[in-house]
Amino acid sequence: MLTHIGTQTIETERLILRRFEYSDTEAMLRNWIADERIQSMYSEPVYTTAEAVNELLEKYIGSYEKSDYYRWAVALKSSGECIGQIAYFLVDSKNNFAEIEYCIGSEFQRKGYATEATKAVIKYGFDRIDLHKVQICTKTINKASKRVIEKCGFTYEGTLRDYFYMNGEYVGRLYFSMLREEYEN
Repeated sequence: MLTHIGTQTIETERLILRRFEYSDTEAMLRNWIADERIQSMYSEPVYTTAEAVNELLEKYIGSYEKSDYYRWAVALKSSGECIGQIAYFLVDSKNNFAEIEYCIGSEFQRKGYATEATKAVIKYGFDRIDLHKVQICTKTINKASKRVIEKCGFTYEGTLRDYFYMNGEYVGRLYFSMLREEYEN
């Protein structure tokens, strides 16, 4: 049985993973949520106005009252700047697993932030929520995300072929997972 504790602040060496706030709107627009390339890599819509982002934030912030809701703003410790997000967007309490999604703004990629945030959320899931399994997926065309997943120690499970139709072509979906015993070892 899972121990649902909701979205609590996680601190890493360079990041603070925290609940979203309405004050994140401008940073979200500047860093990732209005970037079509970033949003398409994890199949999310593009938000181009502060009003649209605030509507999304209303949904996020309103969901924090639920103990099984896990979504963090990824903020730099040095500046407080919100550079992306990470979440357990799918939590299966019956089968004791959750699936991670993340995105980091283009300017902040290739600096290890996604790996650092993902490792922290994996730890949170196993140590605090008592998950049995953490899973993650990426599109076959997202080489950077695949590297993050490999650095975090996930095991490849398989590919769902031609899962997404993007820009006139089909793209596969790669699935990876980590079991509790693998995390503990």
